[in-house]
Amino acid sequence: MTTEQATYSHGHHKSVVEDHARRTAKDSAAYLIPHIKPTDVILDVGCGPGTITADLAALASHGKVVGCDAVDTVLQQASEYAGSRGLTNVTFQKVDANALPFDDNTFDIVHCHQVLQHVKNPVAILKEMRRVVKPGGIVAAREADYKTFAWYPELPEIARWMDLYQKVARANGGEPNAGRYCHVWAKEAGFEQSAIEVTWDVWRYSGVRAQQFSKSWTGRILQPGFLATAERENFATEDEIRGISEAWKQWGSHDQAFIAIPHGEVLCWKT
Repeated sequence: MTTEQATYSHGHHKSVVEDHARRTAKDSAAYLIPHIKPTDVILDVGCGPGTITADLAALASHGKVVGCDAVDTVLQQASEYAGSRGLTNVTFQKVDANALPFDDNTFDIVHCHQVLQHVKNPVAILKEMRRVVKPGGIVAAREADYKTFAWYPELPEIARWMDLYQKVARANGGEPNAGRYCHVWAKEAGFEQSAIEVTWDVWRYSGVRAQQFSKSWTGRILQPGFLATAERENFATEDEIRGISEAWKQWGSHDQAFIAIPHGEVLCWKT
């Protein structure tokens, strides 16, 4: 059985999961929403704390949604969140996306958000997603493209963070600039070029949301997925990374702070 070989650079520390739990279908899957029907059966791959998954379940109100992830703690949080919204058409289960435990042609839509950038073989994941979607169904993927981030104020420590993130993510087996490759990976996974729709969208965080993002990176840069890899590969010392953590705090305290985070998006129809 194929299993995931990459290390998740962000980890599942509270600073990460809390930030992920602020995501919604509206801000993270707007490109997919017009294609969701109330009766759809949907698979959400790498669902994390389940806020997007729950929104998909609300949209497919007479259908069914399955959220899957590889980490028990976030699945528990996702289940509790869906329960708090009174959603009865969504379930969650532990899954390795390299070997989805579902029959061929099961789902109307298979969705993932910020997953392909963290895996060893994104094409293999997309092939699995294609396998379990029905003919005529949609595989949807949205991935950040770190190389195109823009931010203010332009602290040198944040520029150094970006340099380190590129190195750490690749050392962990991922691709930090996945947004620009989504359409390429989709074709390699077997989708016809004419059946792939490509769009781009951008998160822009300022004000309170910039402060929250700052707090998240102040913490997550110190977690093993980043810090331990950077030290092991001699990319940076712990002291330097702690200095970057403090710089994130400083960045977030600036009243004009903003960060723009571009994403590549693909809708792929199984013909």
